[in-house]
Amino acid sequence: MNILVCISQVPDTTTRVTVGADGSSINPAGVKFILNPYDEFAIEEGLRLKEKNGGTVTTVTVGPDTAKEVLRTALAMGSDTAVLVKDEARSDSFVISSAIAELATETSPDVIIFGRQSIDFDSFVVPSMVAELLGWPNVSMASTLTIDGTNVTAERDIEGGKEMVSSTLPCVISAQKGLNDPRYPKLPDIMKAKSKPIAERAASSASIRVATVGMTLPETKRMNKMMSDSEADIEQLVRLLHEEAKVI
Repeated sequence: MNILVCISQVPDTTTRVTVGADGSSINPAGVKFILNPYDEFAIEEGLRLKEKNGGTVTTVTVGPDTAKEVLRTALAMGSDTAVLVKDEARSDSFVISSAIAELATETSPDVIIFGRQSIDFDSFVVPSMVAELLGWPNVSMASTLTIDGTNVTAERDIEGGKEMVSSTLPCVISAQKGLNDPRYPKLPDIMKAKSKPIAERAASSASIRVATVGMTLPETKRMNKMMSDSEADIEQLVRLLHEEAKVI
């Protein structure tokens, strides 16, 4: 089975992020970048499919040269090969989807697996875009997955419940939390991954369709009302919590 797993590099959720000088991107100084957490489930599912059916797992990411670090994480987990589509411009979802679809057209994977979404832009559209560009079926938010021959059965998380769907290979699948328990790479595998080759290819020639025109940090607004322990102030505090803050 030829398995293509798509991953992305995102800022660590514990990192303090500031807006860059251009006002439309984050300032990378001091920012720790990590493998997108949902993509860990995608890598693990690809490895399990390989262990069950044989074949190879190729991991791809679209991004700058620094994104090689997340590819090395995938190699340490057990991915056979890794591909970096070099895109220093950090293009929009359409360009990223086009680059992945172009790679898939050349390599003919049986299945393409994503994490359900990236935690930075949360656009939640790349898996479905890739499926549309390839003309393949798309199963999103899969919390269970069974592939028997070319038949695909998955359980999807939907609002208020679960949904069972079936499809056939080739198809695009996005992994939801709970699909599996990602393995932790062992130290020897981490060391070996540092020296493994990473193939590089040019970015897609597709045109950007969505541009970020501005980026701001959330404003923190405080009422800063000072009150004493008098009965009148206590009554006022209870009223404000009920009528304005609406927490009681």
